[in-house]
Amino acid sequence: MSGTRSVDDQGSAVVEFIVLGLLLLLPVVYLVLVLARIEGAAFAVQRAAREAGRAYVTADRPDHARERADAAAALALSDQRFEGQGALVVSCSQPDCLAPDSRVTTSARVRVALPGVPRLLDQMVPAAVEVVATQVTPVDRFATRPDRFATRPGRFATRRDRVDR
Repeated sequence: MSGTRSVDDQGSAVVEFIVLGLLLLLPVVYLVLVLARIEGAAFAVQRAAREAGRAYVTADRPDHARERADAAAALALSDQRFEGQGALVVSCSQPDCLAPDSRVTTSARVRVALPGVPRLLDQMVPAAVEVVATQVTPVDRFATRPDRFATRPGRFATRRDRVDR
């Protein structure tokens, strides 16, 4: 009996290897996909907060600043395939957000749903991760904005021409 093998056992090692390999490999692949999606969201919100802050403080007029920040954040989020999923919050350290040496805080937020989780399960157990990034951007102390100085044609702005607000 030492050299004989049962006919029923032939090929079963290959089947067992494939079944066990799939059972162990599928969760690892799912974990890699989930972590890649969360990492992409972290890149997206960090860049969205940074670019929104930069766009806000470099605006010429306060009424255009928010539009520029929203456009910059939307572009940064779309780079990582989070179109229309993020939220942007802008706050200022002074009432006039674009005053020299003030600080503008931008915060970007994205909710990442875990792939493959049914909606029913998502209602019972939270199956999403919220990723948030915050950026504080200073307004240039020495920059001048067109709406800060009123000039007459052919003249440079002086202190007397300054429009106080």
